Amino acid sequence: MAMGRPREFDLDQALENALHVFWEKGYEGASMADLTEAMGITKPSLYAAFGNKEELFRKALDSYVEGPAGYTKQALEQPTARAVVEHLLYSEVDAVTDPECPAGCLSINGALTCGEAAESIKQELRVHRARFESDLRERLERAKSEGDLPGTADPAALARYIATISQGLAVQAVGGTTRDELKKTVEMVLMTWPPVAAG
Repeated sequence: MAMGRPREFDLDQALENALHVFWEKGYEGASMADLTEAMGITKPSLYAAFGNKEELFRKALDSYVEGPAGYTKQALEQPTARAVVEHLLYSEVDAVTDPECPAGCLSINGALTCGEAAESIKQELRVHRARFESDLRERLERAKSEGDLPGTADPAALARYIATISQGLAVQAVGGTTRDELKKTVEMVLMTWPPVAAG
């Protein structure tokens, strides 16, 4: 029985290479030529394996969330609200300034250059960021109910504040702000973190 022609490239490696192109150039900035060259495949092979550019970006985003941005899930598992924020922001600084990766964050870089033609991708990234903020809010609500945050704390406002800082760190990294400079920003955030009400 004749067997189908074997795929001549590593799917995971090709996806990782595509991820780095999108991370560096954004969704619209990444041309099909950029992607196929980085992935080491032809355009027909890309379509056959990953679908169109939009589908490829979605797969790359999923890979990013599970891989380089996996620290966000780890942060939510920390034992205290302060530890959640500390783990999240310091890990963010390390990720967005990693010399082995493009500066910044895929979910920010991917959206900054999106025009009207890429509205669906822009919306997807907006949903992705909103989901993270919602998860963070829920974790802070739990912290408040456990007495780990003062009764006056507003978990929704705190989650929005931390999400804004997190996104700002990524934008600053793209602009060339160093790891040490960004860590000083995190230190300032932690200095103003709501104290636990005395007992």
